[in-house]
Amino acid sequence: MSILSERPSVSTQLPLAPLGPNFGAEIHGLDLARLDDDQVLALREALVAYKVLFVRGQQGLDDAAQIEFGRRLGEVTVGHPVHDSGDVAPEVYALDSQDNGFADVWHTDVTFVRRPPAISVLRAVVLPPTGGDTNWADSQLAYESLSPGLRTHIDTLTAVHDGSREFGYYLAQHRQGQGNLWEGEVFTALTPVEHPVVRVHPESGRKGLFVNPGFTSHIVGVSEHESRGLLDILYAHLTKPEHVVRHRWQAGDVALWDNRSTAHYANRDYGDQHRVMHRITLRGDTPRGPATVAG
Repeated sequence: MSILSERPSVSTQLPLAPLGPNFGAEIHGLDLARLDDDQVLALREALVAYKVLFVRGQQGLDDAAQIEFGRRLGEVTVGHPVHDSGDVAPEVYALDSQDNGFADVWHTDVTFVRRPPAISVLRAVVLPPTGGDTNWADSQLAYESLSPGLRTHIDTLTAVHDGSREFGYYLAQHRQGQGNLWEGEVFTALTPVEHPVVRVHPESGRKGLFVNPGFTSHIVGVSEHESRGLLDILYAHLTKPEHVVRHRWQAGDVALWDNRSTAHYANRDYGDQHRVMHRITLRGDTPRGPATVAG
């Protein structure tokens, strides 16, 4: 399926400026707090096609308006399964550099749960004078540019995603084993889950890599050596420059991305300068691989 064939209907409804031939777009002149229903639908369509959108000029957006915007796109989750973001709304995950709020490893949001978020919405609150850019990788383009033989092989594989590597100590020591209510369940332990290595997007039907260095621990049913080697190959391929867009943040910026078809990385290059970002996520579905969809 070619996403290029989908783009004219999107661009006629939104002031989109594509960042490349395959991935990412900027939007100017749009107020996320005052969208009509057609614009909301166009944004959802654009997210599937472009995967990450950068909306400039949203200085008037606060946490409440960000959450309300999210509710128009889908079902807003709590901010995070285990992290306590302090004096903010429960739906907000606050990433504050003065409270170890860094995301300087390639990852896809919250893949260590059964139903990872479908969409993330990130708003710049405090920015350093320079630095702090964020990079996104297109997991579908990365999959499609692998050799046919490797694609056939990984279509059949499953991988384990483990949140304890990143949040296990935090849950045990900072939350005394009592996390947040996520989809009706209070997180008291970070039990590893399995997801397909290749995910079929539930809306577009395109295949994409669904492993990430932040949360994927290993591939099921192979040796540790083979798992590590294969994951290293996939990670290096996923993050090739031609699969990546980089965003230089400005005051009032909001980024939206399809968490089902991307991974991202926040540069930690601003020293002791302050950086605060507020993120919300929208409820997703259970990832399905090619074999499951075909069956």
